[in-house]
Amino acid sequence: MSEKLYPLLFEPVLKDYIWGGRTFEQLGRTLPAEGVIAESWEIAGHDDGTTRVVNGRFADKLLTEVHAELGVDLIGTSNAWAQDRGKFPLLIKLLDANKPLSVQVHPQDEYALANEGNELGKTEMWVVLDAKPGAKLQLGVKAGTTAAAFRTGIENGRLEPYLHYIPVQAGDHVCVPAGTLHAIMDGILIAEIQQNSNTTYRVYDWNRLGHDGQPRPLHINKALDVINFEQVEPAICPATLISNEKGVQRELLCQNEYFVTERVTLQAGATFDGNCDGTTFEIWGVLNGAVTINAQKLAAVQFTLLPAKLGLFRVTAVDKTTLLRTYVSEQ
Repeated sequence: MSEKLYPLLFEPVLKDYIWGGRTFEQLGRTLPAEGVIAESWEIAGHDDGTTRVVNGRFADKLLTEVHAELGVDLIGTSNAWAQDRGKFPLLIKLLDANKPLSVQVHPQDEYALANEGNELGKTEMWVVLDAKPGAKLQLGVKAGTTAAAFRTGIENGRLEPYLHYIPVQAGDHVCVPAGTLHAIMDGILIAEIQQNSNTTYRVYDWNRLGHDGQPRPLHINKALDVINFEQVEPAICPATLISNEKGVQRELLCQNEYFVTERVTLQAGATFDGNCDGTTFEIWGVLNGAVTINAQKLAAVQFTLLPAKLGLFRVTAVDKTTLLRTYVSEQ
């Protein structure tokens, strides 16, 4: 099988939510002539959006179709649970927060499965690609916040006393477990790695109107069921150095039961050798610079999916390059 597999590239799926902008044009993306684009789903196999392969023998096939054909040869034995459910495990996005997102929370798996049909919860992480001066994220709650006080704040339209903010700049990353109260504020471009879920419970939307001229729905009771009020005033996550040798530096950004994400920095001409041995797929994304992965060229900002049964692969830096590497560890 491995001789027929290769790094897969995809055509993104664009989402025109009200908080978006036109920043993706600065990445060389072609956008519709009018309007705003909030999200670019780079690698996705969800009912709300599925990306289509643009290269090689699987060209023009949806990720869901490739998954149906290859099964665990695509996603790996570490994701047997996802194979049983017929879902690709992760979803990769770019977000252009030209305006603040709603104050929101994502449920844990158990709650989502009980209340949202076949949908899972959503643990995610963000990597800040660009941020205006003074940019910030809303993350967690302020000390002393209780569920009862928070509900009263919603009813009175005064949530600010309970919201914790952190300043961010390009290069920062944030791990966002399910249950985290959060809002990406304006002026931030983000790469997001997440469970393959689109379940969001809004608790506050800044009193604005949606495309239809009506307030967007809130999900206050469900949100209060799942918010982790013990996540008090969290800080930016530190990166942990894994290794630094022969022009290749690896740092651990986030590790949880759903995915592991590393930041890999390659000096010009440096190589990283890996092996997709059937255990897990890998997703590599170029944040800056350019590489080849086997014979496939990849530039900023592009993502590629390496099938679990790909076999040996080599990442070669054309010039100094920073990449994200995501995979699923064996449970």
